[in-house]
Amino acid sequence: MNHLDENPDRRTGYVAWQIGQIMASKIERTLRPFQLTLAQNNAMTQAILDPGVSGATAARRAAITPQSMGTAVNGLVERGLLERRTTPGDRRTQRLHITEAGSRLHAQALKAVDATHAEALQALTPTEQEQAHALLLKLLASLNPSAVDGNSGL
Repeated sequence: MNHLDENPDRRTGYVAWQIGQIMASKIERTLRPFQLTLAQNNAMTQAILDPGVSGATAARRAAITPQSMGTAVNGLVERGLLERRTTPGDRRTQRLHITEAGSRLHAQALKAVDATHAEALQALTPTEQEQAHALLLKLLASLNPSAVDGNSGL
C-alpha cells in the first residue's frame, strides 16, 4: 500500500469530487443574481458553442441527466433566453438555440463565473493552473469523452 492509499479522503478521485462540489457551489452562488442555475448556464453555453445542439447531447457534455437538462431548458425557454426548434425531417428532436436576451445574460454571467474561477485558482501559479487544467482535461476525456468533443466549452 502506498501513501496515497492510506487515507481514503486523499485519493485522487475523492479529492477531485470534493473540488467539483466546492466549485459547483461557488458557481451556483455566483449565478444566483442572474437567476440561473449551473445546469441552465451549461445549457446556454452549449447552445452558444453548438447552435442547434440537442438537449440529450448538452446533458451528456455537462455530465447531468437528460431530465435535469430538460428542467433547466424549460426554465430558460419560459424566460425567453433559449428556444427549442425542430429540424425539418426530424420533428422529434428539439434543438436548442440561444436568444438575443439569452446571449446578453450569458455574457454577463460568464464574466462573473470567470472571476469565481480566477479566485478559486489563485492558490496555484499560472503554470500550475495550466498543468492542473491539462491533467484534469485528460482525465475528463477518459471518463466522459462527450465533455471534450470540441463543443463543450472546456
